[in-house]
Formats: sequence, C-alpha cells, structure tokens
Amino acid sequence: MQHKPFNPERIRATWSGTASVEDAAQAFGMSKSHDLALRGEFPCRVLLIGRAASVVTASLRRVLEGGEPDYNGAVSTSTNPS
Repeated sequence: MQHKPFNPERIRATWSGTASVEDAAQAFGMSKSHDLALRGEFPCRVLLIGRAASVVTASLRRVLEGGEPDYNGAVSTSTNPS
C-alpha cells in the first residue's frame, strides 16, 4: 500500500489537533520514533501522559514547513536572537 506524501497542507486539512507518534514519524520519514518521543528528542512537540505519546500537529506542520526542530531544548540554526 502506497501512502500519499505528507505535506503541511494535507496535514492541516485531514489531521486533528494531535496525531500518533507513528503517523508523525512517517511524515518525517523516520522509524523507531516512540523512544525519541519519550526522551524528548522527537523533532516536534509531543504530549506525554505516562508512556503514551501524541504529537501536536501544529508543531509538526511548523517543522515540515520551516525545517527547524520545534521542541524544548531544540538547537536552532537561525541567526535571529529570541
């Protein structure tokens, strides 16, 4: 089964406010993502409740659109000071 490409417009139109880590990982072309999410190393914001994790789709779209990670502790390559 072939998946349609993940892009911010499709995600905005079809995904709810949160998504599974597995779906978000597919959008990034990643595997073994759950451990990254639990360690706080997933490239976008993740909501953790115990060992359950959900990705914030607005954060996922920002990363896909801008290429910069969007999570606490992310190192930005931007030259603009915050």
